[in-house]
Amino acid sequence: MNQDKDLPLREDIRLLGRLLGDTVRDQRGESAFDLVERIRQLSVRFHRDDDTEARKALETTLDALSRDQTIDVVRAFSYFSHLANIAEDQHHIRRTRAHLIKGSAPRAGSLAHAIDHAFDNGADARDLQGFFGTAMVSPVLTAHPTEVQRKSILNCQNAIARLLDERDRMALTPEETDENDAALRRAVLTLWQTRMLRTAKLSVIDEVANGLSYYETTFLREVPRLYAKVEDTLQAHDVPTATNELPAFLRIGSWIGGDRDGNPFVTAEVLEKALSMQSRTALDFYLDEIWTLSSQLSLADRLVSSSDALHALADASGDHSLHRADEPYRRALAGIYGRLATSYEALLGTQPSRPAASRAEPYANAAALEADLDIIHASLENNGSAALARGRLRQLRRAVKVFGFHLAPIDLRQNSDVHERMVAELLQVADPSIDYLSMDEDARIDQLLKEIVTPRPLYSPHVAYGEETQKELAILFAARRAHERFGPAALPNYIISKTDGVSDMLEVALLLKEAGLLDPRAPSLAMNVIPLFETIGDLQAAGRAMDRLFSLPAYMALLGSRDMAQEVMLGYSDSNKDGGFLTSGWELYKAEVELVEVFARHGIRLRLFHGRGGSVGRGGGPSYEAILAQPGGAVQGQIRLTEQGEVIGAKYGNPEVGRRNLEVLVAATLQASLDKDAAPAPRPEYMEAMQRLSDLAFAAYRSLVYETPGFENYFWESTVITEIADLNIGSRPASRKKSTAIEDLRAIPWVFSWAQCRLMLPGWYGFGSAVEAFLAERPDDGLALLQEMARGWSFFATTLSNMDMVLSKSDLGIASRYSRLVKDEALRAAIFPRICEEHAHTLKALLDITGQEELLAGNPLLRRSIHNRFPYLDPLNHVQVELLRRHRNGAEDERIRRGIHIAINGIAAGLRNSG
Repeated sequence: MNQDKDLPLREDIRLLGRLLGDTVRDQRGESAFDLVERIRQLSVRFHRDDDTEARKALETTLDALSRDQTIDVVRAFSYFSHLANIAEDQHHIRRTRAHLIKGSAPRAGSLAHAIDHAFDNGADARDLQGFFGTAMVSPVLTAHPTEVQRKSILNCQNAIARLLDERDRMALTPEETDENDAALRRAVLTLWQTRMLRTAKLSVIDEVANGLSYYETTFLREVPRLYAKVEDTLQAHDVPTATNELPAFLRIGSWIGGDRDGNPFVTAEVLEKALSMQSRTALDFYLDEIWTLSSQLSLADRLVSSSDALHALADASGDHSLHRADEPYRRALAGIYGRLATSYEALLGTQPSRPAASRAEPYANAAALEADLDIIHASLENNGSAALARGRLRQLRRAVKVFGFHLAPIDLRQNSDVHERMVAELLQVADPSIDYLSMDEDARIDQLLKEIVTPRPLYSPHVAYGEETQKELAILFAARRAHERFGPAALPNYIISKTDGVSDMLEVALLLKEAGLLDPRAPSLAMNVIPLFETIGDLQAAGRAMDRLFSLPAYMALLGSRDMAQEVMLGYSDSNKDGGFLTSGWELYKAEVELVEVFARHGIRLRLFHGRGGSVGRGGGPSYEAILAQPGGAVQGQIRLTEQGEVIGAKYGNPEVGRRNLEVLVAATLQASLDKDAAPAPRPEYMEAMQRLSDLAFAAYRSLVYETPGFENYFWESTVITEIADLNIGSRPASRKKSTAIEDLRAIPWVFSWAQCRLMLPGWYGFGSAVEAFLAERPDDGLALLQEMARGWSFFATTLSNMDMVLSKSDLGIASRYSRLVKDEALRAAIFPRICEEHAHTLKALLDITGQEELLAGNPLLRRSIHNRFPYLDPLNHVQVELLRRHRNGAEDERIRRGIHIAINGIAAGLRNSG
């Protein structure tokens, strides 16, 4: 008899749904419960049976809601989306554990599978040793205006997840089951009574605090555990590592507090505050762990030996208690605690919550703390207590090595236009005859090189520069102070948005020199200068720009101080908004191929930084498949990628899910780096076909978005972009300028808005027209060629898979209701049918190429998820449309605005990585 593996998931969803229903009844009354239940049943009937009568009844019921009823319905279905997410995450954990308990073969995406795959494909122990010796895997948290979750809501969700996990892992007695039921009921009630929305706009410091919550919940504990797993797995495969410990190759980065591009609220003061908050989080964790360790390592001299170095550490601790006189480990840890507490005060200007008993010399840096912990580790290892060294102490030592005193490296980022204006002002003040802005690219490069190689500064503290220049220079001076205070690892990278040429990179090099972060005498760079190529045109020019940059001896001399490694960032979101889904993906692929060739020719190590979002329209999709689909040579053991907005909570809000997601990144990077056949060069006919498809899709996309009169108005009226711009979900404005132009709109809310109305347009538009035209040009072999590409080229297969996912979450029936918000009937009639026609062409093209009879035929997990959650999502869309109509018709009731925003929250939660 086949076991129904999804039965526990359905039981969890029913349990949480029942508790939510009971909560609605208790809090809002029987009539509110009956209304929510009637809507739920009608929506389930429609989705399960395609019952048109149920849909009509559903629409009639929803259209007749009063304002108070609307809020009840929106809250109930929004919270259900969150509860369904919790149940799904718990089910993923459950199924992973079931496979491990059963002893199943390692699954794709696991570290064990990646290592087995490497050995099966000819790698040996030295190859793995070499990989981990130079590897870098770094997910980078970014704050974007789609992060709809409050930290308080996340806390409630984590409490519910822990209780579900307890039910799953333990054989509970009847009394324990009752206690768990009662605790779950309280947790759901707390969730219902916790405000879902922020009452004030989020500040950058609020975003920093939100980001830090993931370190407290997940990263500080789970990252060391993952390192331990990697080390133990390598040992089991007889892969030698230095003292059985790996270098710190996995690090969690951050943009929060350092990303100024389009965010005027990031200042020098904000950057310094963010650095201090990060440091406090790390040091508080270390102090708590050391305090706990001192209570656990109660080893006595008369029972166990210890090293001379350990005794010296204990004797220098200042702990002279007679009760601990024969407990050297406790005394040593007391001394370490005292020194770290003094370091805390020196770095942050305040004492920790549990001050040391006596003052001690502060640590100069995290490496000095690590050295003291190493003494304890070595003494345990060499004196019969190795098992004790592999517990909490092992995790703490790894945490210190990875997170240091700074916790996370913050990237600085600013737009190249800002740098251009700053450099122009600095040069003109120093020499009024220099008109930098009127120079062509060659003249700019010559001028910048001349300034970079001389120690003479341009900046003078006695000159009153413009407001923009003063603000930006203040941030650079703050960066120099941060290097002195926390070390260079605290601020290692400077990213240049909208890079389109060599001068953009040299401008930043010059500004770093002015701040004391570039020394022309050595020569040396204290930060990586990282171009970000975003638009289609910039991606096409990326290889040429880097080739020219590497031809400059002055820059190559600076690169020598960075181990001859250069990072390049590729922008997925803006290239999509610029050229559409298919062309963006193709131009990114080609840019990577060209960069690999350019870097190899110059002998430079390439590290790619992928500006991927969570949704497909922002370059998202499953990370494992995306990394393996990179062109050959693009993943050289090092990769960085952004984790944006609402996806951070989905990936890292649950500690176990978070560790699994980090393992996937490590495994994919290992596999893509060592498996020379993971992404073989595509056949020339594949490249030609893909180029033709891209050209056709680009024309279709640009025709709609940038060349159709009135499209801008259609977008603003048929989506929730206006309300998103008003919602307190981020510190950054939705547009770079005070304008409604598509060009000025940030790519994140662009994609988010299309997802909310269930069109998902940035994730598929143009593909159908492209395939139809391509097949018309090649009627005899066109389809067969595309089918062959889908089977034999991972890039194309991943592109189709991501489109499959997005189309499965789109709904033209719901989207049509949003289209009716457009006041100009002629405009609506000109655009929405055109979108529907392209949707039909795209759906047909996808199914024809893949051979599937329906969407998600090869992805049963996602099909199950949609089956479970979409009956609860559709009512939210329906109600949101009605609320938008009332709001835009002048209704000023705060409840209407609040209902719109709650619906945005619930829909985003329901769509997960497509929102």
